[in-house]
Amino acid sequence: MVEHPLTRRHLLAAVGASGFAGCTGFLGGAPTNRTPGSSSTPGDGTTPSDRPEQLPYDTSVTHDETAWDGYAPDWSAPTDTPATDDLGAEVLVENLEIPWDLSVAPTGELFVTERTGRIVRFEAFADGRGETVAEPGAVIDAEAVDPGAEEGSWWVEGGEGGLLGIAVHPTYPDPPLVYAYFTTETDSGTQNAVRAFDVRDDDPASTSWPIVEGIPADTIHNGGRIEFGPANYLWITTGDASEGERAQDPTDLGGKILRVTPGGDPAPDNPDLGSDADPRIFTLGHRNPQGISWLPDATPVVTEHGPGGGDEVNVLRAGANYGWPEARNGEGYADYADTDYQPPVADAVSWAPAGSVFYTGDAVHGLRNRLLFGGLIGQLLVAVTLGTDANPPAVGDGELYDGDRYDDRYLAATQERLEDELGRIRHVEQGPDGDLYAITSNRDGRASGPFPGGRDDVLVRLTAE
Repeated sequence: MVEHPLTRRHLLAAVGASGFAGCTGFLGGAPTNRTPGSSSTPGDGTTPSDRPEQLPYDTSVTHDETAWDGYAPDWSAPTDTPATDDLGAEVLVENLEIPWDLSVAPTGELFVTERTGRIVRFEAFADGRGETVAEPGAVIDAEAVDPGAEEGSWWVEGGEGGLLGIAVHPTYPDPPLVYAYFTTETDSGTQNAVRAFDVRDDDPASTSWPIVEGIPADTIHNGGRIEFGPANYLWITTGDASEGERAQDPTDLGGKILRVTPGGDPAPDNPDLGSDADPRIFTLGHRNPQGISWLPDATPVVTEHGPGGGDEVNVLRAGANYGWPEARNGEGYADYADTDYQPPVADAVSWAPAGSVFYTGDAVHGLRNRLLFGGLIGQLLVAVTLGTDANPPAVGDGELYDGDRYDDRYLAATQERLEDELGRIRHVEQGPDGDLYAITSNRDGRASGPFPGGRDDVLVRLTAE
């Protein structure tokens, strides 16, 4: 297992042996074509004079999505159903404490967050070691139930907050920055924040800088996923912090998708939502988005928790309003077809959709060119095929989403896999070698059936035998 320190809010030079199940090397180095460009002003998105701290690194990068390694504007969706009868999972790490996100660096290092407050780095699974690189003291206290616990607790300490999303700077290790989204206590109350950590420093938790602060927080609906997109902007998903009206307020960061430079400034081509709007906002009207990924043509897609159901997959359009808290394809809300809000491409009574990836690898070929995300309540993996009327996806044992209640640019079909085999799948990620990885959140008090098991939580490699 990964050994945890006796005191959670301090740094360790290294953490002892981690438990692994018969694996070979992990990721290995991966080249990147993302190169630094002209200098940009770092900060937290406010004016330079308002920034209390300045990043000591040049964080600027090129912002050309066509230079993205995965850019394929002429891609087409598969027309068959996912061939996953032989889909399996190889356990690589055991006994993590509610892992929430993972990010792969250009060097091949893997960074994992635990919601209880740790950032862990893995350089190779074969050597059986993970290293704790930071335990930021500013993160609120959050707890995990014990492995194998027979009784869960829906409201564990910290609620849904804690240490959440993580993203590695596109040209890491130059600069050696890892970005994290977390819940913290401030003079203005509980808030979420994104900060950049220097993981090569002897004390990363004390050498961090604000990127975006003042994001609303609560025990629920914290959003929390952060990812660098094809054009090297940092995308941030924020929840409504249990106050739905925030999502419609363009001056409020809650219930939004944000897009900023690596230094925290608004992306220069963000949509103009009005003179009073926060310029970091890319889209609004979201409830609790927790996954973001990109189609090969660089189109962003988010997964979003709905109200007692009404979960959604949304393809983002700059400046679009996604309707929360007014519209949902469910009882008690305006139907999208009767509004001007942007409708989803797919929805469900309750997936509880978490972190996502658009998979383009070959290691699990049957899932190639599909959006994959974890379904927390369903304890399964959801595969979404995003076709068109001219190139419709096969439905098979899944569901087709058609009609004026859905985004007219796409025709989506979903299939569900791995039900109750891993438990609550929190995030799915692709490695540079095309492998597919997943983490579970079975120790957050909300798992059912045989979970959490005695080795939960786990990081796995998905396999196709």
